[in-house]
Amino acid sequence: MIVAQVFAVVAGVALVVWTLGSAVKTVVVPRAVITILTRGHFVAIRKVFNLFAGPRKSFETRDRIMALYAPLALVSMPGTWVIMVLGGFTSIFWGTGVRPFTEAFATSGSSLLTLGFDRPPGTARIALGFVEAGIGLGLVSLMISYLPTIYGAFSRREALVGMLEVRAGIPPSPVELLTRYARIGWLERIDDDLFLRWESWFVDIEESHTSQPSLVFFRSPHPKRSWITAAGCVLDTAAITASTIDRPHNSSADIMLRSGFLALRRISEFFGIPFDPNPNPTDPIMVSRREFDLMCVELTAAGIPLRSDRDQAWRDFSGWRVNYDTVLIELCALTIAPPAKWSSDRMDQLQLPRLRFRRRRKV
Repeated sequence: MIVAQVFAVVAGVALVVWTLGSAVKTVVVPRAVITILTRGHFVAIRKVFNLFAGPRKSFETRDRIMALYAPLALVSMPGTWVIMVLGGFTSIFWGTGVRPFTEAFATSGSSLLTLGFDRPPGTARIALGFVEAGIGLGLVSLMISYLPTIYGAFSRREALVGMLEVRAGIPPSPVELLTRYARIGWLERIDDDLFLRWESWFVDIEESHTSQPSLVFFRSPHPKRSWITAAGCVLDTAAITASTIDRPHNSSADIMLRSGFLALRRISEFFGIPFDPNPNPTDPIMVSRREFDLMCVELTAAGIPLRSDRDQAWRDFSGWRVNYDTVLIELCALTIAPPAKWSSDRMDQLQLPRLRFRRRRKV
């Protein structure tokens, strides 16, 4: 009996410490850290949502359902922590002599939820009750106090995504974006007006969407907008500008492209999406040469000067696109993004990736 009591106390302490570690790593540590508990929580809820948002349903239905996934998973996370702490202290109280098990459970629940209807006998057990009450309040307040940070990052992300609709339409299209810039005489200002802003946006996205991965699944206010399709549109625009448009070279497009594909790669790496970190410029991409040539016809019709050597322009465009081609479309599939040109419109060419996280991350 004594062995069982000691084991119950040790197991309870281990469960509580493990849960607190998970909470701190998930919410407080400012880098891409994930734990088994957090991963299991998000994956389990996603599987439930997948039952109601299957690929046979219309996008409008899937969008309405999936709009609830990230907020619900995030808000319910403290509930998982509370349940784990409740179980841990129930084991501890039972191991320290509170009998029967149901009484240990009632004592733990009374302390954790600060209800106060049950007080354990003995000073040591009362002290345990105080510790549990403090942990319960701390876990809930920890998440509540951090919600403004998460929604602040969401607002920063969506501000530029919303501005892109004015420039690139909805869903966003690189052809539409370049055509509008040419129409209003802003093509020469595209570096300062677009690429510099989105370079900073990608840096912010990489930090916020790996330290708080639930943000990846927060959907835009408008059902046809998405952070990932917006990213694809801007990256394709920069690749077209750097490879195909006849103008003096400007490094802003190059720097933004590198910032963008590195950000998408880091997010993909966090979710366990495989990609080639050093692709060959001649590797195949999911945009065909015919699609590229038709895009050139549209740009020419809009009066945008293009380079005469189309073969070299295609090679240059493909050489840029190969750096983000796979991760862009995989993230579109993972987030069930709305249809958009050259990104989510070709998700059916991939197997729908499972929601998963890398198991080992150094803190």
